Amino acid sequence: MLDPFGRRISYLRVSVTDRCDLRCVYCMAEDMTFLPKRELLTLEELERLCGAFIDLGVERIRLTGGEPLVRRGVIQLFEALGRRIGPKEAGVGLRELTVTTNGTQLTKMADDLFRAGVRRINVSMDTLDPQTFAAVTRWGKLDSTLDGIFAAKAAGLEVKINAVALKGVNEHEYDRMIAWCGEHGFDLTLIETMPMGEITGDRTDQYLSLSTIRRRIAERWTLVPSEHRTGGPARYDTVAETGRRLGFITPMTHNFCESCNRVRLTCTGTLYMCLGQEDAADLRAPLRDPSIGDAGLRDAILSAIARKPKGHDFVIGRDARPSVGRHMSVTGG
Repeated sequence: MLDPFGRRISYLRVSVTDRCDLRCVYCMAEDMTFLPKRELLTLEELERLCGAFIDLGVERIRLTGGEPLVRRGVIQLFEALGRRIGPKEAGVGLRELTVTTNGTQLTKMADDLFRAGVRRINVSMDTLDPQTFAAVTRWGKLDSTLDGIFAAKAAGLEVKINAVALKGVNEHEYDRMIAWCGEHGFDLTLIETMPMGEITGDRTDQYLSLSTIRRRIAERWTLVPSEHRTGGPARYDTVAETGRRLGFITPMTHNFCESCNRVRLTCTGTLYMCLGQEDAADLRAPLRDPSIGDAGLRDAILSAIARKPKGHDFVIGRDARPSVGRHMSVTGG
């Protein structure tokens, strides 16, 4: 499955819900309203769509939200997709099923995720300070996420911590987070904030260039460039003092569009070929049309991939409007 620029599309991110039990300041407006449940695809429909993508060459699927683990019955989808994971030596089919979560549900669900076939998860946690955590998430308690992280580790899941770099909020914490992740055996990835959706406040006040942050970190830690890749956009260094990896996702300062291998499916069946563009394809209609079979559904997907743009239009600036109107929680990151 190739896009117009010869990039092989092998990675699908699936938002299973737009709902979340937190309200992170860079992701959602505080007074967010959510989609009526009747507009969401069923778990069976999501499974069928994912199966069509797998048949077309997708090797990695990440389930996201909102917060994916708050969707009722979602473990059934993990289990169904987990059964599609084949041996790496086969060279075709699904190779990896992962999830991005805020961690609040992991104390209840980590063992189920492992049994379903998940082996690696990303947990969004921007700070180790309880007060800052409460302010960033608006509703959250740090202990709930920490308990979830350690439940995941105990279940056998490989944990990576994702932290959005926020000026004046957590920029003084990166040394502490690197040390903490090293102590507990976690990799850490820092992410630049992106101009998506209307939020309270000005994103210019939040934005931090990770080029600057990397230089600051390198004053204390020995960063050794790594060839490690997970299929996503992060570029990694190994922190010599801890042995763990430190990743950087830089859509603003050094965009990674030339190597983009992914598309994003929302919980309503809308396929976004680029996180930073509004062009999209409606897959719910062909999915629910009884006259269109699996072959027709695959044709609809291929038609959408043929429109994948070369890159995003993200812009950060004092007077810049959001580059796209939808919130991150709608697209699933």
